Amino acid sequence: MSSGIPILMYHSVARRPNEATHDLSVAPEAFAEQMEVVRALGCTPLTTAQLAWHWRNPGRPLPTRPVLITFDDGYEGVHRHALPALARHGYASTLFVVTAWLRGTYDNRGGLDTMLDWDQVRDLAAAGTEIGGHSHTHPQLDQLGDDALWFELVRCREILADELGTPPVSFAYPYGYSCRRVRDAVRGVGFGQSLAVGNALARRRQGPYALRRVTVRRSTGVDEFERLLLGRSITRCFARDRVLSKGYAIVRRARQARRKAARARV
Repeated sequence: MSSGIPILMYHSVARRPNEATHDLSVAPEAFAEQMEVVRALGCTPLTTAQLAWHWRNPGRPLPTRPVLITFDDGYEGVHRHALPALARHGYASTLFVVTAWLRGTYDNRGGLDTMLDWDQVRDLAAAGTEIGGHSHTHPQLDQLGDDALWFELVRCREILADELGTPPVSFAYPYGYSCRRVRDAVRGVGFGQSLAVGNALARRRQGPYALRRVTVRRSTGVDEFERLLLGRSITRCFARDRVLSKGYAIVRRARQARRKAARARV
């Protein structure tokens, strides 16, 4: 494995995902096989908080072949299908939840597919899954005004603290989008670290609020998954994603500039 650390980004784990989540889902059998690859390569799964602790305490070396297994949004299949595979190996993981999408939240906004309820989230936490924040309603945070941004972060953190008895310390940006203002707000609300996407290995120099992840999709085969764990050919694996991301970044910066200009005229 290279000096970077693979942070795997999963979403739905489902046999029959709906159209909205299909490409970013994995089949239960595929997930179980991928966990076997993690074992075969001698990797050591950590939570997001554990990785941050090691990097903040350089005198405490990381374990052999560290890897992070993360899930975004809060789909029910994480409890139904992923948890048994994780428990079989005793693997740690991190689940980043959109609080308004979870079943049982009083201002529930639905979700893209069947979502977890709070009892299932508590089961995951009891089994060693770190529960982190992923905003309240899953907007593009860097496109929000200050008040709306603060609401998304504070509301998410408050609900998690109320439901689980302790405030979350890790966060993941919806869609992976952030900017300095968003990162400062995430820090100011009380999160200790946050994950983006980037489809690259995580490195300490990225800083605790911009750690990169690699996307695991339904199309990710065993060979490609092994390369992700070993940090090999990642640029080639995600070449198309990078081209699309650069193009969309230009569009989004233009939108931000127009909004700022409009606010300045008011």
